[in-house]
Amino acid sequence: TVPDSDAQMPLVEHLEELRRRLILAVAAIAVGAVACWILYPQILELLLQPYCQIRSSGSVSNAFGDGCELLVTDPLEPFGVRMMVAGYGGVALAMPVLLWQAWRFVVPGLQAGERRWAIPFVVVGVLLFATGCGLAYWSIPRALDFLIGIGGPDLVSVFSPSKYLGFVVKMMLAFGIGFQFPLVLVFLQLIGVVTPAGLRRTRRYAVVGIVALVAVLTPSGDPFTLLILSVPMLVFYELAILLGMLRDRRRRRARTR
Repeated sequence: TVPDSDAQMPLVEHLEELRRRLILAVAAIAVGAVACWILYPQILELLLQPYCQIRSSGSVSNAFGDGCELLVTDPLEPFGVRMMVAGYGGVALAMPVLLWQAWRFVVPGLQAGERRWAIPFVVVGVLLFATGCGLAYWSIPRALDFLIGIGGPDLVSVFSPSKYLGFVVKMMLAFGIGFQFPLVLVFLQLIGVVTPAGLRRTRRYAVVGIVALVAVLTPSGDPFTLLILSVPMLVFYELAILLGMLRDRRRRRARTR
C-alpha cells in the first residue's frame, strides 16, 4: 500500500475527529432517549396540556371521554408514540452535549482568544433551545385553534396520539433548532465563511429565506406560528451582524497595538 502523504494526514485526522464527535453525540442522544422512555408518563402529561386547553374551550369533540383522551386506532400506535417521544426527547436532553461536541470539533480552526468562548457558546445555545421550545409550547394551543377552526364548524376534530404528539414534539424541536440561528451565523463568521458586510448585503434575501425556512420547519403552517418564529429569527440575524462587527472592530484594535 502507498503511505498517506503529509497533505492527506490533516484531512484523515479531521475525519477521525468528526467520527469521534458523532459517536459521542449519538451516545448522548441514546442516554437521553432512555431517560425519556422512563419518564414517559410525566412527559405525556406535559405534552397533553395544550390539547386539554383546547378541549376545555370546546374546540375539539369530547365524544370519546370527558378528559384529555386521544383516540387510538392501531394496536401498535402506543408503542410507536412512546418511541417517538423518547427519540425527540433524547435529542432535547442531549442538546448541551451536542453543542459541546460541535464546539470541540471546530475549536482547532479558531484563534486562541476565541477558544475561551466554549462554555458561553454551550450555555447560550441551551438557553436559546429551551426558549424556542417554550415559545412553541405556548403557541401550540393557538395554532391548534386556527387549524381546527379553518375547516369550518361541520368538521369534528378527534386526534390520534401519533398525529397530535408528533405535531407537538416537532413544533417544539423546530422552534428550538430555529433559535440556534444566531449561533450558526456567529460560528460562520468565526471560521470566515461569511462576514458582517456580506450578511448586510444579503439582508433582503435573508428575510425571504428565513420565512421560507420557517414555513418548512414548522408542521402547522399557520400564519400565527410563521410570524412568531420568523420575527425572532430576523432579530437574531441583525444581532449576529452586530456581534460580527464588534468582533472585527476588536480584532482591528488588537492589531494596531
